[in-house]
Amino acid sequence: MKKEIIYTAKAPEAIGPYSQGVKYNGFVYTSGQIPFNVEAGALVTTGIKDEVHQVMKNVKAILEAAGTSIDNIVKTTIFVKDLNDFNEVNEVYASYFTDTNYPARECVEVARLPRDVNVEISVIAIA
Repeated sequence: MKKEIIYTAKAPEAIGPYSQGVKYNGFVYTSGQIPFNVEAGALVTTGIKDEVHQVMKNVKAILEAAGTSIDNIVKTTIFVKDLNDFNEVNEVYASYFTDTNYPARECVEVARLPRDVNVEISVIAIA
C-alpha cells in the first residue's frame, strides 16, 4: 500500500518538514493543528475556547480533504499549555461530535507549543 499525502488550503500550511495529513491503510493521521485561521492569515488569540474551535475547524478541513469526517475519529491527542483550561477545552471539543461515542484521547500539559499557542490537537480517523 502506498501512503497518500493530504493537503488542503483550508488548513494552515506546514511550518516544518511534515504534511497536514497522511492517509494510509484505511486511516488518516493528521499533524498537530494549532489555532491558525487561514482566511484571516493569523493566529486566534482571543481565548482558549476560540482557539480550540479554530483547531477543530482545521482538523475538520484536513479530514474532509481526505474524504472522511470528524465522526470517524478514533484517537485524539490534545496538548495544552495550561491544564487549568481542561474544562473549557472539553466543552468545545465535545461540541464537535454528534453523539457520545467519543474517540480515545489523551490530554497533556506541555511547556511550550509552536508559535507559543495554548493548544494543539492531532487525530487519527478511519478513512
